[in-house]
Amino acid sequence: MLTSGRILDVGMGFWPAKVLLSAVELDVFTNIGDGAMTGEQLRSALGLHPRAIPDFFDTLVALKVLERDGDGPGARYRNGEEARAFLDRGSPRCVAGFLTMANARLYPFWGELTTALRTGRPQNETKDGGTAMFDELYRDPTRLEQFLDAMAGISVGNFQALAERFDFGRYRTLVDVGGATGLLSTTVAARHPQLRCTSLDLAVVTPIAERRIAATGLADRVGAATIDVFTQPIPAADVVTMGMILHDWNLEKKQHLIRAAYEALSPGGAFIVVENLIDDARRTNAFGLLMSLNMLIEFGDAFDFTGADFAGWCRSAGFREIEVIPLAGAASAGVAYK
Repeated sequence: MLTSGRILDVGMGFWPAKVLLSAVELDVFTNIGDGAMTGEQLRSALGLHPRAIPDFFDTLVALKVLERDGDGPGARYRNGEEARAFLDRGSPRCVAGFLTMANARLYPFWGELTTALRTGRPQNETKDGGTAMFDELYRDPTRLEQFLDAMAGISVGNFQALAERFDFGRYRTLVDVGGATGLLSTTVAARHPQLRCTSLDLAVVTPIAERRIAATGLADRVGAATIDVFTQPIPAADVVTMGMILHDWNLEKKQHLIRAAYEALSPGGAFIVVENLIDDARRTNAFGLLMSLNMLIEFGDAFDFTGADFAGWCRSAGFREIEVIPLAGAASAGVAYK
């Protein structure tokens, strides 16, 4: 029988989203860690009002984020498998930093989606004359490093999948444009010992990347360098990568980056973008489409794109062959060969 259930789930999706985001903000999952706590123990540890229990923690159980042993006041809450892996800040795969940013910034900005759709203008800090997020981050190295860690948390699975699924065997050099902490370079270099990689980003990011690369023990094959890709050429390489970079820009700048990659590549080289590529029919990758709306809210004219879009832009730049490789979740690698 046809019901309104699915429509209500979508329309009221901000309810479970905010429960999870508040739980991350309060560090519920890190406080529990590998242990188990009663509702009262959690309430006390987190500084919550008595009204918060048991509803808040039981909602997280119903959402299959927490698990609960027993019933009533003596019941003990534990992290589920996903919470241990992705929400406990002690986990190397933790995405809590990204969700913290989403809670503090994106959640209120998305309340202005209707305005963005009507005006085509950003709805972030700049709307009321504030400083854009990246400009503010670049002024504070500590906050910048925290942000880069958050981005690394949501990218590590994609980069590991890329290192496993793309045949890097015939290549010797790689440059990663917008490489942040150097995670893509070190992930790929660790699996492919013949590669020498360089992580490229703005000057304020380079010292952070150098420290992170050194900590991996791969500094003999992975380096970090400074670039402004819109005013400087990309260094020559067999492979040029961009992880979640193209979607930050409008069409003109996307095409500039693609041409710059083509010019940097040796014959037979590969240009690889890691993005939440929208399916060509624009029917199924809801996350990719939502990310594109997020680019509207953040930048106005920036947008996500399909594999077919990517292929068309790359062929116009001179690339001869394009393929799409599924990675983790909604993400894929778009690959163009020179």
